Amino acid sequence: MDLSYFLELFHRQSEFLTDNGKRMTSDEDLLEAALHGDEAAFTALYHRRQGAVYRFALHMSGEAGVSEDVTQEVFMALLQSGGRFDPARATLLSFLYGIARNLLLRRLAKKRPEDALADELAADEDVLDDLTRRETIATVRSAVLSLPAPYREAVVLCDLENASYEDAAAALDCPVGTVRSRLSRGRAMLGQKLAVKTVRSMS
Repeated sequence: MDLSYFLELFHRQSEFLTDNGKRMTSDEDLLEAALHGDEAAFTALYHRRQGAVYRFALHMSGEAGVSEDVTQEVFMALLQSGGRFDPARATLLSFLYGIARNLLLRRLAKKRPEDALADELAADEDVLDDLTRRETIATVRSAVLSLPAPYREAVVLCDLENASYEDAAAALDCPVGTVRSRLSRGRAMLGQKLAVKTVRSMS
């Protein structure tokens, strides 16, 4: 491939154009073009949404390496199963969150119980260290990581990623009412954890 090919690819990515020159503004347009082999459309979609997918994975796992791997796997899976996406049911971003969630759950299932316990203890220690250093963002992140997965998912999607209840429900494959319930419980648990850590740091 010569330089002109890459220059054309670059310009189409920056302008969100398909192979036939049609301007694309929506995720759905980019996905449709990508599924038909348009590399520029796929790259544009990746650049547009990989940050959100990575943040979700990082908030859920607490591990940068895992988050990077999951993000890559999500977009590879999108190329294979993107045809199952139904824009009438949810946004593409919620579809991507759902793929990421499933990948993360599989990884979690493979972890040994003693590994999970060690991670939980480490998270608690990190919270205390961060409070001592007054690093509020890191403190909240550690507290979020210590939440049980169902409540963590709701808090991450709705509070940290600003997803709507409907999009979160689509990503988690559950009713909106369940999202609201988990979010309420998750917020309460998070508040209790932060309060306890704050008291400990002051004693």
